[in-house]
Amino acid sequence: MTYYFCTIFLKRADRTTDQMVQAARSGKQNIVEGSAASATSGEMEIKLINVAKASLQELLMDYEDFLRTRGHRQWEDDSVKLAAMRRLGRNHNDSAFFMQMVKNKAARNHCQHGHCTHQTERRPAFQAAQSP
Repeated sequence: MTYYFCTIFLKRADRTTDQMVQAARSGKQNIVEGSAASATSGEMEIKLINVAKASLQELLMDYEDFLRTRGHRQWEDDSVKLAAMRRLGRNHNDSAFFMQMVKNKAARNHCQHGHCTHQTERRPAFQAAQSP
């Protein structure tokens, strides 16, 4: 989704586009690699999950910057829209579903979705990796 967000709403030559796409990819890849490493090394799993968390935190900041620099407010934690977006994220694991959203939503709404999707500290995989 980040790739499509960037190609639709940011200038192609914008350095932020490359940074956001790479941060999203790095986050995903390190989660995959961390999960694979868990069979042989819990320490490596935690290391890779922490790298993923850092990448996704960077991406989160880029989404927040997008909202802030364009005068859009970030949804509050108790926002009905935020709760609805999180439900969508929990209930749908199909990229085609979300691609329709990218094509049909305003930039600020898509950015809010990307923002709540990448709030890593609230995701169970990251919470588990941080547990003693």
